[in-house]
Amino acid sequence: MGVWRNLPRLVSALLLVMFANALFGDDVASKYQLRLTVLSAESHAINEGTPVPKNCDLSNFDAYCNESKNPTAQTILVVQDGNGKTYRIQCITDSRWSKCAPLPVGETFDARAGKKGFTIEYRNVKGKEHKQFFQLLAEVSAPHAGAAANPKPQAAAPPQNSTPPVPAPQAATPVQASPAPAPVPPPVAAQGALKGKVKCNFSSTPSGADITIDNWKYVGSTPSEISLSTGTHVVVISMPGFAEWKRELTVAPDSVVNVTAILEKTQP
Repeated sequence: MGVWRNLPRLVSALLLVMFANALFGDDVASKYQLRLTVLSAESHAINEGTPVPKNCDLSNFDAYCNESKNPTAQTILVVQDGNGKTYRIQCITDSRWSKCAPLPVGETFDARAGKKGFTIEYRNVKGKEHKQFFQLLAEVSAPHAGAAANPKPQAAAPPQNSTPPVPAPQAATPVQASPAPAPVPPPVAAQGALKGKVKCNFSSTPSGADITIDNWKYVGSTPSEISLSTGTHVVVISMPGFAEWKRELTVAPDSVVNVTAILEKTQP
């Protein structure tokens, strides 16, 4: 009878608990309404790894510790939400109680957006739930999760208006020099002027006079036919009792030369 008497209270309490769970569950769901996928994560030391001041440990904790935070490490994540937007966020390790740590790449976590960044809920290696605030650095362009990390670069297409290559200049065909004209042999007359002789007829009145060529060579007496070389000669025809007959004679090649001297008597 006591149970049935308290049944309405038990039902009311159960309904109240269910309503509270639904209310708080909706509140949690409204707070963590983002799903962020980690694309990359890196962590490195800053300030040369200077340790946290000793007055921030458990035995020396004091009010000064709150004003002496000394960042020693930085973790940077690149995350992407369900709409494809990508963000670069960070958290800083500044005390021994900092929970800032890189999250596994490729996994997706519940997150809540704030004015300066995102609060991400995750489980540590021991399975305990943690909440870590990551400061928003920038909204970046990054490949969608699952895309190839290092896609092969495509070969660049040749420019549309590229100038065609200029053909290499061909070697000029050498011009063969025409052979030099053969020397023209001198005319026969010229050859005769150098080496030939011409027959000359010498006569005088009275006949029997001496014939001397070039003032020193006796060649005969008139009338006579004498061969002389071409060129200029001095001819002297003389006879005792008569004046000397002297002339300059030019003998040309292939010519006919007739010399006639008329001698004059000298006074006794």
